[in-house]
Amino acid sequence: MKIALVGASGAAGSRILTELSARGHSVTAIARDASRIAAAPGSTAVSGDADQAEAFVGILAGHDAVVTALRFADTDAPKLIASVKASGVPRYLVVGGAGTLEVAPGLALIDAPGFPAAYLAEAKAGGAFLELLRADSALDWTFLSPSAEFGPGARTGTFRLGTDQLLVADTGRSFISYEDFAVALADEIEKPRHSRARFTVGY
Repeated sequence: MKIALVGASGAAGSRILTELSARGHSVTAIARDASRIAAAPGSTAVSGDADQAEAFVGILAGHDAVVTALRFADTDAPKLIASVKASGVPRYLVVGGAGTLEVAPGLALIDAPGFPAAYLAEAKAGGAFLELLRADSALDWTFLSPSAEFGPGARTGTFRLGTDQLLVADTGRSFISYEDFAVALADEIEKPRHSRARFTVGY
C-alpha cells in the first residue's frame, strides 16, 4: 500500500515508519523538517506542514491511507481533518491518546484522581479531536489509543485490543510500547476492523 505518515520523525511516528517499511509498504514520511526522518526501505522523506493547507493536501493526495502521529495540543484539528478530506485519501488513521478511555463506567482516565496535570492540555485536545472525527459523517477514520503509559520498549507482537476501556495488565500496569503500538496500527491498515471507531491496545 501507499501510505502517507505525518509526524514520521517523532517517537511513535518513527516506529510506525519502521514497521510499515518492514512490511513492504511504500511510505511518504512527512515532518516539518524532513532531515530528522530516519531512512527506511521503501520510504521517501518529505518536508510538510499541516498548517500550510494547500501544499499539504497535495502531499497527501494519491495515497491509500493517511496516518497522523502529532501532538494534539499543537494541532489545528479542524484544518488537519479538512486537509485529509480534501486530499481524497480513502482512509485516515490517528495515533490517539489514552485520556478519554474509561477507567470505570462513565469515568474517563482524564477525570480520574491523580491524572498528571502536565498531560491535561494534551489529553483534552485529544478528546476534542476524537469528537470532531465522530461528528464527521463522510470520513473513514480510525483512532488508536495507547495505554496510560506509552513509551519505548520491545516489539513483541503480543498484546490485547480493546474499545473504549483502558487496558490494565494483571500487574496493575497500563502500558504499550511504541513498537507494539506500531504493530497494531499496521495490522489495522492492512486488515481494517475499526472503521469510524476508536480502539485501544495494551498488554
